[in-house]
Amino acid sequence: MTMRATHLPRVLTVHSPAAHPPTVRRGLTATQLNDGLWRVTGTSGAVVGYVEGLDAGATAGGQRFRAKRFLARQKRFTIDGEFWSMDDALECLRSL
Repeated sequence: MTMRATHLPRVLTVHSPAAHPPTVRRGLTATQLNDGLWRVTGTSGAVVGYVEGLDAGATAGGQRFRAKRFLARQKRFTIDGEFWSMDDALECLRSL
């Protein structure tokens, strides 16, 4: 009995830029990658960090956002803080 490999088509999901337009705030651009994650880049295009939307869960305060700064020389991320607004999380990443 000879077995033949079956090649299945690969499925690639592409999010339209129009669906998640980048957010620009004072020298930073936040590009939404999925429902709860934004990549933050500086004016040079280098990645500054990420902002994660956290599940509000049982809290009545609403959604929180975690700012994670990318440390290029160390090739790792550090959590800079959690905030009640996206603007505050971006401001945290803007300041050094």
